[in-house]
Amino acid sequence: MNNNKSMSGFQDAIFALDALGSQLTNYISHLNTTTKTHSLLADAVKRAPIHNAWFTKEHCEAALRDWGQLLQKDNLTSWLSGYPDPTETEQVVGLVLAGNLPLVGLHDVLSVLISGHKAKIKMSSKDNILLPALLDILFDIYPHWASRVSLISDQLGSVDKVIATGSNNSSRYFSYYFSDKPHIIRRNRNSVAVLDGKETADQLQGLSNDICRYFGLGCRSVSKLWVPRGYDFDILFGALYQHRSMINHNAYANNYDYNKAIFLMNQEPLLDNGFVILKEDDQLSSPIACLYYSYYDKHSEVEKAIESQQENIQCVVTNSKVENAVAMGKAQSPKLYDYADNVDTLAFLLKN
Repeated sequence: MNNNKSMSGFQDAIFALDALGSQLTNYISHLNTTTKTHSLLADAVKRAPIHNAWFTKEHCEAALRDWGQLLQKDNLTSWLSGYPDPTETEQVVGLVLAGNLPLVGLHDVLSVLISGHKAKIKMSSKDNILLPALLDILFDIYPHWASRVSLISDQLGSVDKVIATGSNNSSRYFSYYFSDKPHIIRRNRNSVAVLDGKETADQLQGLSNDICRYFGLGCRSVSKLWVPRGYDFDILFGALYQHRSMINHNAYANNYDYNKAIFLMNQEPLLDNGFVILKEDDQLSSPIACLYYSYYDKHSEVEKAIESQQENIQCVVTNSKVENAVAMGKAQSPKLYDYADNVDTLAFLLKN
């Protein structure tokens, strides 16, 4: 591989990331990896749940598995084929990463490196175990990138561009503080699903993954349903049943108990299967262990509702005819070109 300062288009990046993907896949599949790689990943997967109770071993391994599948030569080549070749620059991109899911900020980090920039990374305190481990493995594969990444714990300081992800409150601060820099500022979003009552058992199983994976903490986690009036929720509860072990997680169970108690005290009608609470509500963002739903009579009603809330919706999961819809079971497995908030991060970075 070319380790000098000049870039060979995207070829070096594709080679390095494909090699990283292979290492991740081999680790998850219990195949041969280097001693260092196995040690780094095993230690990170062990420590991450101790540091953040929401990051279970299963969820950490699921994130590694997904990235192993994404970082393959064909996927990388397809993703990068529509962009102009990068030119390595001394410009520094400041990254403020979220920490709601394991490795949720990895796509931004890789995009910065691929585009030829330097990365100054402020990790979330909730997700600061897995990313350094992956970077160590990546730098062994492609040492040139090691000098182009810095992990910081304080303010970003001097940077040329910014990509920051946070809550609605922090996004307002970011927008003000970085107003004089080219930036992408992300805030809270939720994902929704539209059902027509004709879904197959397999499709509903997939939807249950979209709802429950990562305890519903991601922006691609379905937090709101639109269902036809008279919908039989028993069918959906049957699909959700595969995730019943969530209630054994202390933090999740505490949220379930708390939210159920609040709803009951307010005498609000509920549907409850013992680990997920369904409540009729017009809002998109539901509390942990809860799922909001609304009835519809005509599909056009849903289309109008979604259009009016576009700025707050990450993706729409459905088998119906909805623009840019995501198939059931695919919400939690975005492709490399499925950019957060539908803002093309790589195009932003490659722009002078």
